[in-house]
Amino acid sequence: MNRALRFLPLLVLIAFVGAVAWRLSSPADQKIPSKMIGQPVPTFALAPAIPGRQGLSSADFSSGRPRLINVFASWCVPCIAEAPLLTELKHRGLPIDAIAVRDRPEDVAAFIERNGDPFDRIGADPESQVQLALGSSGVPETFVIDGRGVVRYQHMGPIEPGDVAMIVQEWEAAK
Repeated sequence: MNRALRFLPLLVLIAFVGAVAWRLSSPADQKIPSKMIGQPVPTFALAPAIPGRQGLSSADFSSGRPRLINVFASWCVPCIAEAPLLTELKHRGLPIDAIAVRDRPEDVAAFIERNGDPFDRIGADPESQVQLALGSSGVPETFVIDGRGVVRYQHMGPIEPGDVAMIVQEWEAAK
């Protein structure tokens, strides 16, 4: 057997290991943007997440004024971290509605009590059906919806201090 051919399997293995190592060291972007951006909010009607509060429906987003939808859960640690920034957005005049996914009413109420309540309406999405219809892949996520009910912007992950200006800008652009 030719001496070079004996090393061919080793060279193939080294090339394969090198390719795998390179791909692992620079993974693809893990964020998957919603295909709903530029599309009308899907039709839905959610019961209130907390008794005595208003639920949330797709009809609430055709008022002529842009709104935010925050997809959250009481069990979500990053949702706790973003709560003060949602309150800041509310103080800046941005109306915010919420979708509580896979949550119990008493847990949502305790979350609001501990972390503040910037929400006008909170709909309960126990099976994540509306969350998935919006193209949300996790919690927290925030969407800007224009006054005609069209999804204009998606912020994936928790809102951080550096994100507030961008969200306000996207909300202004949705007017």
